[in-house]
Amino acid sequence: MSQQASVLVIDDESGILDTLRILLKKEGFEVTTAQGGKAGLDAIRANAPDIVLTDVRMPQVTGLDILQAVKEADPITPVLLMTAQASLQSAIQAVNAGAFYYLQKPFANDELLAILRRACEFRQIRVENKQLKQEIRRTGGGPRPVVTRPVGKSRRFLDVLRFADVVAPTDSTVLIGGESGTGKEVLARYIHDASLRAEGPFLSINCGALPETLLESELFGHVKGSFTGAVRDKQGLFAAARGGTFFLDEVGEMPPSLQVKLLRVLQQREVIPVGATEALPVDVRIIAATNRELEEEVRRGNFRSDLFYRLNVLAMDLPPLRDRRDDLLLLIDRFLQDLASDRGMEVKALTAEALDAVMVYEWPGNVRELQNALEHATVLTKGSLIEPQHLPERITRQKKEPLVADRAQPNPTLDLIERAYIMFVLQAEGGNKTRAAEALGIDPSTLYRKLSRYEEVEAT
Repeated sequence: MSQQASVLVIDDESGILDTLRILLKKEGFEVTTAQGGKAGLDAIRANAPDIVLTDVRMPQVTGLDILQAVKEADPITPVLLMTAQASLQSAIQAVNAGAFYYLQKPFANDELLAILRRACEFRQIRVENKQLKQEIRRTGGGPRPVVTRPVGKSRRFLDVLRFADVVAPTDSTVLIGGESGTGKEVLARYIHDASLRAEGPFLSINCGALPETLLESELFGHVKGSFTGAVRDKQGLFAAARGGTFFLDEVGEMPPSLQVKLLRVLQQREVIPVGATEALPVDVRIIAATNRELEEEVRRGNFRSDLFYRLNVLAMDLPPLRDRRDDLLLLIDRFLQDLASDRGMEVKALTAEALDAVMVYEWPGNVRELQNALEHATVLTKGSLIEPQHLPERITRQKKEPLVADRAQPNPTLDLIERAYIMFVLQAEGGNKTRAAEALGIDPSTLYRKLSRYEEVEAT
């Protein structure tokens, strides 16, 4: 690959750029040069080089800034750092941040060329490995991480999944919005499992579940003696998630002092443990979730605007369960099968009456509430059928409405005629929606959606 590999050389000294350009072109490399870090960033975006060779000490944009930008753009691109003021500490920091090699100036031409050839071989292996993984996933063959696709067929939910499929292979930050219980962590795990980081860890934390001091230690770690009770060094979750994905649930609950530290992680890709004086590089993809309107929190001064824009790179919103009633039957089937598998028992089923109660309930707690309700019912029922009395009382305690209006309107519209016929069939079936859907020749989810729409019209 070395004969065709493209190399971007970045340095603030024109003489070094000229020397390296002549040397590398003579060896068959395609060479592009950029004088200074800012020009180097522009060249990376414009040319997508196979290998980057950059000086470390440059004004404004340093070699470590270049390294971070390359890793964000394409993690498999080798970056070689060179400096005249090398130290063991700076070399360790560079390698930990993902540098392929750390060269001390002046270096021999043969040494540089040998390292570049190794970098070419390294990139070629990574490219082939990436292509192989993508082909395995595309064809569905061979061993691979299990990717469990979230359940749903409603249009709004499928739109979210399609967007998740697009963003999963990238390393960009994702922000997931939605009410509590809509399945934000399930979607975050799906994005991780479908990403190139699938073999790395997936760690999560609820930012509103811990007090500020404990949350800071959990996120960033601490050094021994930094506070009372810190009897040994502790690795933070950002460091523990290295090579994988870190899910920050309810990020809107994070206190302002920690918002500043999270912003540093997103900007610099490094953390400073509590009580430490030196930063540690982190290689982790961040997915955040919130049930708050963060833009409104920014306007109120409760959430930093710069952090919001850093998090809101790729945003998606999960719809509440009441807006995806077409998914109820699929979710019920999945949860009942999962419960049976976990408990080693036969799969239970809802009776028509119990299903009616479930389908008309508003589910303010969303998918989590549905899952908990079905577990509640599974525990209480002794047989194979779940009756209404096995469900939580709040679900079966529904307000009874007359099935057909007392007075018909003159010159009814087509919608009113359809509604009247549906109500007539529903009344003839004794209010059983499953049998009514059969008689009407429509899917039960279609019937429930129409009935829900009728209720919304009456409420206005």
